[in-house]
Amino acid sequence: MTDDHARTRAGLLLGLGAYLLWGVLPLYFKALASLLPTEIVAHRIIWSLIFLAVLATLWRRWPGIGAGLRSPRLMAILALTATLIAANWLIYVWAVLNGHVLEGSLGYYLNPLVNVLLGVVLLKEKLTRAQMAAVGLAAAGVAVLAFGAGDALWISLALAASFASYGFLRKVAPVESLEGLSIETALLAPVALGWVLWLEGTGQGGLGADAMTTTLLVLAGAATAIPLLLFTAAAKRLPYSTLGFLQYVAPSIQFLLAVLVFGEELTSAHLACFGAIWAALIIFAWEGFRTGRAAARTRRAQADKAAACVEPCSVP
Repeated sequence: MTDDHARTRAGLLLGLGAYLLWGVLPLYFKALASLLPTEIVAHRIIWSLIFLAVLATLWRRWPGIGAGLRSPRLMAILALTATLIAANWLIYVWAVLNGHVLEGSLGYYLNPLVNVLLGVVLLKEKLTRAQMAAVGLAAAGVAVLAFGAGDALWISLALAASFASYGFLRKVAPVESLEGLSIETALLAPVALGWVLWLEGTGQGGLGADAMTTTLLVLAGAATAIPLLLFTAAAKRLPYSTLGFLQYVAPSIQFLLAVLVFGEELTSAHLACFGAIWAALIIFAWEGFRTGRAAARTRRAQADKAAACVEPCSVP
């Protein structure tokens, strides 16, 4: 197995692990439904920072964190990504606690399509006709939902835009996953800690309310950091488009949870929108498979030609 092959294989496993964990995350948040969304997010930040500090010590990653803190350009990027991920967390937790897991899953279904748009706009990537048709189909689905049941569509669009932007910036940021996430949480920690202390001081905090709630809040660090570490590590090893397709896993699990476990209403507008998004994703997957096979055939033909040319072509 070549180094590139091994790197891609590792990236796929890391990305799959991240999205499986994100898929079942609504169950975790539902168990904390008695708390404010802002309190849950604040605890995610605080306990993530502690968890990451332990990992940085065990893995001897403090020099990399220190180097990142001394880079003004990197700090500017990570300040932006910290803002994006905090907004994404807050919107998603609010959506779960308020019965909008379905809209949350739609947001993450839209992510691959937003990734494609970012690639076209920012990286000047070219789309095939099939890919352009898929983007148009997805846009039509969103439009149907906006007209038919669009009161919570903002959740889907905000989640898709914030996380796609976060993933893009983290992919191009010159920092490893643990170091970058540590700096992001450190930037967010003062506000998070201040909010938690205020809630506890006014008797509104959930920490210590009961054993289950306290345990779940303490575990928020691992529940938050582990999938993000897996995701950012995968982003470094996979093409951005490949990373986007792995995102089907998490929203598929969330969709099933919303309908089968949480009993959220699946309207005709939802069905039309999801149907259009699923069709668009199938087109993208098929187009990626087709172009990937064509590229592989081209590489094999070039390799065969080069091998056949070695003897006769080496004669002066």
